[in-house]
Amino acid sequence: MTHIKFNTMAGTGFYTSCLSSSSNLGTCWLVLKTHSARAVPGKLPGRRRLTIKAEVEYVNAEKAKELVEVDGYTVLDVRDKTQFERARIKSCYHVPLFVENKDNDPGTIIKRTLHNNFSGLFFGLPFTKPNPDFVQSVKSQFPPESKLLVVCQEGLRSAAAANKLEEAGFLNIACITSGLQTAKPGTFDSVGSTELENAGKAGLVTIQGKISTVLGTVLVCAYLFITFFPEQAEKLFQMAPTG
Repeated sequence: MTHIKFNTMAGTGFYTSCLSSSSNLGTCWLVLKTHSARAVPGKLPGRRRLTIKAEVEYVNAEKAKELVEVDGYTVLDVRDKTQFERARIKSCYHVPLFVENKDNDPGTIIKRTLHNNFSGLFFGLPFTKPNPDFVQSVKSQFPPESKLLVVCQEGLRSAAAANKLEEAGFLNIACITSGLQTAKPGTFDSVGSTELENAGKAGLVTIQGKISTVLGTVLVCAYLFITFFPEQAEKLFQMAPTG
């Protein structure tokens, strides 16, 4: 135990005591204790105990590279399987925050159909749901004191995953602000069919030039028109020349 005393005005002061636990977590307690040079009858010195809690560190891609190469951080990729297979940091671990939703209840079927006709069609994204085993899967592979760099494509899933791991007791968590889409080619050693920054691009949005915008707009408008105005759409099809 270490005591540090601070003198203040009017003969009062306070000191801190830092207790380091011998457990693997290395928990440190910061104890603030006040006292007065004059005795106050019927009152004991006030005392307050605070816990020092680790916070997630948000860094850019270059700093993240330094954390891995110099500070020994392990990369934990929380993207879905499709993005992970397109491009990933070499020697990373993969525990997806979301997994493909294959449930077949009526509500899920409707949502999956709508998703596949929009996000799935234009961005190549699978229909997913939260991974109920995410935290437990990470715990089974890493102790709480592990240094983990949590990554995803845009930075949103990694931030959510980091928050879950912090709440679960992990002490050294870092994330790339705005995700792997900000990593320039060559920043990390990677494997896959494309660069890390392009792993989120699939479906119709990969068509280059103005055709992607025009085609996407036409298909969306056509789909909405057929869905919400089926009778009018049928009449238009009947009016179309058959050749």
